[in-house]
Amino acid sequence: MRLGVNIDHVATVRQARGVDYPDPVAAAAIVEMAGADGIVVHLREDRRHIHDRDLAILRKTVKSKLNLEMAANDEIIDIALETVPDMVTIVPERREELTTEGGLDVETYYDKLAVLTERMHAKEIFVSMFIDPEPKAIELSRKMGSDAIELHTGRYCDASTPAEREKELERIRAGVEEGLKWGLQVNAGHGLNYFNVKPIAMIPGVEELNIGHSIIARAIFVGLDRAVRDMRALIDEALRG
Repeated sequence: MRLGVNIDHVATVRQARGVDYPDPVAAAAIVEMAGADGIVVHLREDRRHIHDRDLAILRKTVKSKLNLEMAANDEIIDIALETVPDMVTIVPERREELTTEGGLDVETYYDKLAVLTERMHAKEIFVSMFIDPEPKAIELSRKMGSDAIELHTGRYCDASTPAEREKELERIRAGVEEGLKWGLQVNAGHGLNYFNVKPIAMIPGVEELNIGHSIIARAIFVGLDRAVRDMRALIDEALRG
């Protein structure tokens, strides 16, 4: 199972003071050397953390895989087509949100997302849709030409009782099976941390976990290299059963 590490919040710390450090580009190099399989960044419309300059340099320096999270925003689409990351993950985005809330409404925006996917494929960019683990959303993602889906794990992570957590975990398991049935690569992410990642990592068929905030938060105490290695170890332990 691959681990993609989102380094957005390295840039968040930088932007808190409006200085040029810590540099997410330097963070990406450490993350890769610590064993991550990819670097994830979200270039938001409001540029609240990752900036255009970060993305441009990361495209030149990332040695593993660069996964650009992005909304179906015309300006960001043009930047993605010019930068040509290895992969784009299409996410919903609202200016007032603290972080991405829920999966894409692929039914409402089907036509726009289908055109976006076609444009990305013309540049040989791998396309993933960030969606809730719902059969209809999974089916539409495949029909619009998406290569992969990333199942939103936020409700599982936010569950307040064991029963609720198990219910959400079962929804994700069913979503993975549905995605595989449609021939999609199935990834998962959002809200995963060192205490809740194992049950998700143990689901057969999940190819990649994308994790950011919890790793960057742990890095404050143990360093970025150790934080990535600790998460990698938990995922590997889960895979061993």
